[in-house]
Amino acid sequence: MTTRDTDWDGVRLHVVTGKGGTGKTTVAAAMALALASAGRKVLLIEVEGRQGIARLFDCPPLPYQERKVAIGLAPQNAQGTGQSGDVYALAVDPEGALLDYLEMFYNLRRTGKALTRLGVVDFATTIAPGLSDVLVTGKATEAARRRVDRHDDSHVYHAVVMDAPPTGRIGRFLNVSTEVSGLAKMGPIKTHADTVGRVIRSPQTAVHFVTTLEEMPVQETLDGIAELRELTGDAIRPGGVFINMARPAMLDRADLAAAASGTLDVTELALGLKAAGIGDNHGLAADLATELREHALQVALQDRERDELQASGRPRYELPMIPEGIDLASLYQLAATLREQGAA
Repeated sequence: MTTRDTDWDGVRLHVVTGKGGTGKTTVAAAMALALASAGRKVLLIEVEGRQGIARLFDCPPLPYQERKVAIGLAPQNAQGTGQSGDVYALAVDPEGALLDYLEMFYNLRRTGKALTRLGVVDFATTIAPGLSDVLVTGKATEAARRRVDRHDDSHVYHAVVMDAPPTGRIGRFLNVSTEVSGLAKMGPIKTHADTVGRVIRSPQTAVHFVTTLEEMPVQETLDGIAELRELTGDAIRPGGVFINMARPAMLDRADLAAAASGTLDVTELALGLKAAGIGDNHGLAADLATELREHALQVALQDRERDELQASGRPRYELPMIPEGIDLASLYQLAATLREQGAA
């Protein structure tokens, strides 16, 4: 297998959102593994405090500190060899992000820790809820911009992947820096919000949507893309649509049509079972026909939802259902699938 270029060349910050239950954390982790090749370092960030990344990579809960959690997916040339990169992970919380902010602008990290103990941080983010989101997104944008040092202009991370809030909140979450900048007419808060907004609204950032082929997640995905455009125009770039947990069709089109209409020949099914060494005990062939009808209807539903997603005009990528559940091995499998499709 040979690698192909990603569809997202030039993107440094990949924001991954999706309706709850669609597996956005899994997709974000697989994307990070796929991007971390050819010696590249990728930072995977979560912002909701669920420690979902730690569970996926089977490691202790993540502190507010960038920590290596995996080796990336090795690139493959004609000989099947290549150099992998590294995946680092970080669980961002408003408190830690505020301490970074105080150190960046005021050199007051120690003072910030004292304020945290006094509850001032909670007070500040409560009276200004948007500030919390600006601080969290600020950490992701800072990591995407970070250089090795003043003598080496290369970036520390080739890419940053953010496991972001659900689709219903993503537009406000990403656009909040503009709102805060408008409220703070001057000073460090405005400077910080403007810096965050410039990165979020640049071609370096893409917002990817994760969905399953079900009516509600698909509709929420389409609504999320529309809301992002309504709030920001073309300023914040919608990325790809990632169809997760897709179930493959087990029958050809003719048999699917027969199964859906209930016209499969039960006698033929019984003969097929017999040829496979399975007796038609207790009406097994009839039960199988019922199962096949349900499968055919599910495939038809998936096809309709694919057509709905096609109307979004966004690139689409498809990941299979893994019945055994997600572990590190299956994450690498999904990463390889993403790379084959050009998503990473």
